[in-house]
Amino acid sequence: MKVRRRALAFVGVAALAPLVASAASAQAASGSLAVTALGRHGSKVSTTVTVVAVPSGRRYSVQSGKRISLPTGRYVAMTDIYESAPDSLGTDTLGAQVVQVSGSTSVTLDARKGKAVKVSLDTPADVTGPARLDAQVCAAVTDMPSAYGVSGWNEAGHLYVIPNSSKLLEFGYLANWSGNDSYIVTKNTTGIPTAPGGSFKRSNLATMRFSVRSGTQMATQHDTALQPHPKADDCTTDLMAEVRNDTAPYIATTHVTPGTWQPRDDIFASNGDDIGGGFAKVRTLAAGQSVTQPFGRAVWGPAHYLPTVWQKSVDFVPDALIADPDLGTGGADPTKETVVLSKGSTVVKKQTLTNWGSSDYAFSARIRSAGWYRLTVDAHRYRPGITFPAGMLSSRTTLDWYFKADPAKSVVAPVFLTRFLPTGLNSRNQAAPNTTTTVDVSALRGSQSPDVKFTQVTAKSVRVWSSADGGTTWKAATVKRSGTGWQASVHNPSSGAVALRSEVTDSAGDRSVETVYRAYAIG
Repeated sequence: MKVRRRALAFVGVAALAPLVASAASAQAASGSLAVTALGRHGSKVSTTVTVVAVPSGRRYSVQSGKRISLPTGRYVAMTDIYESAPDSLGTDTLGAQVVQVSGSTSVTLDARKGKAVKVSLDTPADVTGPARLDAQVCAAVTDMPSAYGVSGWNEAGHLYVIPNSSKLLEFGYLANWSGNDSYIVTKNTTGIPTAPGGSFKRSNLATMRFSVRSGTQMATQHDTALQPHPKADDCTTDLMAEVRNDTAPYIATTHVTPGTWQPRDDIFASNGDDIGGGFAKVRTLAAGQSVTQPFGRAVWGPAHYLPTVWQKSVDFVPDALIADPDLGTGGADPTKETVVLSKGSTVVKKQTLTNWGSSDYAFSARIRSAGWYRLTVDAHRYRPGITFPAGMLSSRTTLDWYFKADPAKSVVAPVFLTRFLPTGLNSRNQAAPNTTTTVDVSALRGSQSPDVKFTQVTAKSVRVWSSADGGTTWKAATVKRSGTGWQASVHNPSSGAVALRSEVTDSAGDRSVETVYRAYAIG
């Protein structure tokens, strides 16, 4: 028996939520509209109809067969007519019609007029099943048609769309074939074509290889996926294809139509909660091009936030302190941290914070005089309700900043974050015992707020240490300049894990020390 299942829920990249009004809330109504939905055998089907005003984009929702009061004007009425069938996936028929509402208006969306979305690919022998189709009909009333659409999904041969040549409509689909590799193609049209679909050749596709490592995350189940990311929003923007849902580490290869794609990763705990992951950098791919998309590489550490001096206070947002380097702030895990600001031997303020379950968290300490200040942060991953994997890496990170601050001057503190990227690790983020690992080191700064002055600061020196005993003792690494960054040679122990520490100084005496415990493992 075939089971109809929904895919992983879409999380919008930059989707707007259009205003939605129910049938009871339409104001200044001088007309009405009733939409009848007929199935593929001519019988009435109960479904939810989306009605979008042209050109305002005001959106209404009404049940088919029910009448909704509307102001006189032009509208797009659209729906997915889904019909179940015993022991099968049933059928989906997407339909839309542009209608002028004046007085009592009625319109019928008839699935019998639907045309099958036919897609073909010169697939290899390991692909034996039909393509999975995700499709959407959109009202092109703004420059974001994907925000005004209805969607349906099914296997090829079970998904239909009713043709309509109106330029107020767009039709987009994504087809996904699964085998040893997966094959994902997408297409968007203005209007709904009379012969929807397309024929595709493997030789014209690009390749993306997902390399999902283990050891650094709060859980081991990874659901990787791709979303189209057209340069101009269209009716494919909200579609998504799952690449692989499995226990890390794994490698999954997918072949896609040339264009711009958004890779993503969702991490699930054993209780089913989506506890991490995020969106990687958007990739623009040409035919024949091959790229690798990593997730879960070591080392996870602070991704963006620096202390600022503003309105006579030293402020710090303790967020993205343990983050996937390939996802940045959007791929950070929740933490609990202790933040301390001191001047000389005097503690100005000490506070323990967490960004778990809170959107109102920040450190702010009033300062009364100019001078040298020290801000320390000690952060641990923090996620109540789940059990972390044994031996999880990057479980703790610390920052120790020493900088000059003046309460009369608003500025981003002249300090740095460090990014460590070890080379040569295996898929479990392990180095071989008793070897030497080259660690790429970058000293990073980024603007924090448009209200706070950001100045360029040059790193005068960069030093790196490693520890094989959890930070009890430290051994200096050899550091050399490499391009815009540095490379450190770290000697690995025979077992356990390696902690990394950096110190970045500038010519004015400002100092930034960062430590990541259990940065990578030995195995």
